Amino acid sequence: MNFTQCEKPGLYEGFALVKSCDKKSAKNGTFFLDIVLSDKDGEIFAKMWDYREEVVPLPQVNTIVKVRGTLQQYNGNDQFIIQRLRGTNDSDNVNMADFVRSADCEGEDMLKAIVNIVAGFNDEELKNVVLGMLADNKEVILTFPAAEKLHHAMRGGLLYHTLSIVRLAECVCSIYPCIDRELLLSGAILHDIAKLREYSVNSAGVVDGHTIEGMLLGHLVMGAEDVGRKCDELEVTPEKKYLLQHMLISHHGKLEFGAAVRPGFIEAEVLSQLDLFDANIYEMADALKDIKAGEFTNRLWMLDNRRFYNHGRIEVQPQANIINEEN
Repeated sequence: MNFTQCEKPGLYEGFALVKSCDKKSAKNGTFFLDIVLSDKDGEIFAKMWDYREEVVPLPQVNTIVKVRGTLQQYNGNDQFIIQRLRGTNDSDNVNMADFVRSADCEGEDMLKAIVNIVAGFNDEELKNVVLGMLADNKEVILTFPAAEKLHHAMRGGLLYHTLSIVRLAECVCSIYPCIDRELLLSGAILHDIAKLREYSVNSAGVVDGHTIEGMLLGHLVMGAEDVGRKCDELEVTPEKKYLLQHMLISHHGKLEFGAAVRPGFIEAEVLSQLDLFDANIYEMADALKDIKAGEFTNRLWMLDNRRFYNHGRIEVQPQANIINEEN
C-alpha cells in the first residue's frame, strides 16, 4: 500500500480499494470497522474505532475510498488505524486500474487493434461474424479478465490474452503458407468470447465466481453456440460456421483439458497450440518476476508442478505493449 504522509507528523492518507469490511462490536459497546484495504501492489489490514454509521456510511466492498490515519504495528505486521474515511467522487480522478491487477494496455486500444485487423479481411462472412460478435459484447469485454486464478486473471486480461494470440498467429502465418490466416485469426479472436458469460465479475473487474451456465456448460460449448447463432443470423455458409464452432470446442486440445473434440484441421490445431503457449509463457513470467536471479519459483500447478529458474540474464516481465500502432 502506498499512502502519502500528511503535513501533520504520523498521519498518512490515500486512496484504497475496500477488499473486505466488517462492522463489529467492541467490548465497551461501541462499534468498529475491520477492513482490508488494497491496491495493485498489495493490501493492509485496517481498523476504524468508534464507528458510527450515521456519520460515515458503511463502505461497500470493491469500491474505492479515501482514508486518513496512522500506521501501527500489530503482531509484527503493519496495521492502518483509520481516523477519517469517505467515498470518492469525480474530482478525485481515481482509476480502478491503479487498485486491482490490470493489463498494461487499455481495453479500448486492444479492441481497436483487433477490429482494425478484422476490417482488412477479404472473407466478408468471417469479417461480419467476428465484428458482429465483438460489437455485441463491446461494453463488457473492455475490462473483462481471462480467468479466476490462472493466466491473465486481471482486469482487461481477456483482451490482452486474445490480442497476444492474434499477434502470435500473424507470425505463424508468415512462416507457414498452408495456414488460412483469416480463419485462424477468427478463431483466435472468438475462442474465449463466452468467458463473458462463464464468469461472474464484480465491480472491481475481478472474477468472483462462475455463473450457473458457466459451471454447467463452460465457455467452449457456450462460445460455439453463440457463434452458431451469429452465423445463422448473418446467413453464413454452413461449413464455415462449423469450422468456427469446431475451433472453439477444440481449442483446449485434449479431452482431459476440457475440449469437446480434438482439433480436426490445421487452423484448429494451431489455435490450440498458441492458446496453450500464451497461457504457459504468462504463467512462467508471472511467477519469475518476483524471483531473484539464481533462485527458483515455487511449483506451478498449471505447468505440471515444475519449478522454474531465474537465470537473471534479463528482467522478466509478464506483460508487454502488444498494441501495434500500424494497426
